[in-house]
Amino acid sequence: MYSIFRRLSLYIQGRSPSPGLREYFYYIDHQGQLFLDDVKIKNFITCFKDKEFLAFFFKRLKLNTNAEKYAADFPYVSPCGREQNYVRCDDRPIVFTHHVDPRDESEHEHGYLSYGGAGNKLTVPFEPSKIYALPGSGRLYHPSVERVGGVGLIKSSLAIELSRSFEFCDGPEETSAPTHFNWKGSRFALDNSLGSFM
Repeated sequence: MYSIFRRLSLYIQGRSPSPGLREYFYYIDHQGQLFLDDVKIKNFITCFKDKEFLAFFFKRLKLNTNAEKYAADFPYVSPCGREQNYVRCDDRPIVFTHHVDPRDESEHEHGYLSYGGAGNKLTVPFEPSKIYALPGSGRLYHPSVERVGGVGLIKSSLAIELSRSFEFCDGPEETSAPTHFNWKGSRFALDNSLGSFM
């Protein structure tokens, strides 16, 4: 967990460390909502909701590889022109919020998962066999964009909906991981390949 005293002494929101550059600090919660990090009350009222801004922000989000620039506390950065936007998160920076059906037969047959609060502006192809249930946590994950680590969290409301289609062939649901996922008439064996990223 982050100490509030450490965070407050670590940065100044909107600081200009050099001419023409400003630094801002953000937080992404486990529902995928984006906030300024120092907002005291984080809820739907105080999160960013403009889809154009969110798409712009998340398309530029990547790992913060500069160890001298807040990387220990803000492991991601979204450079936007003359702004450096440093980001920390509750779990993963990409949180899938809903499933989008394909519009026609030329698109990915299983549809897409949307993220970043930007509706259909930010999506990845849905891969049913790649859903990963983290043992003991109840959280579900799915492949994401590589520039932020390749794994995204599935928002709890969507996870509950998807988990209704799990099968548990290795034992009771309470003590074993799902082995299969049923999606629109097809049965997929879960490959659990994301387990190596956890």
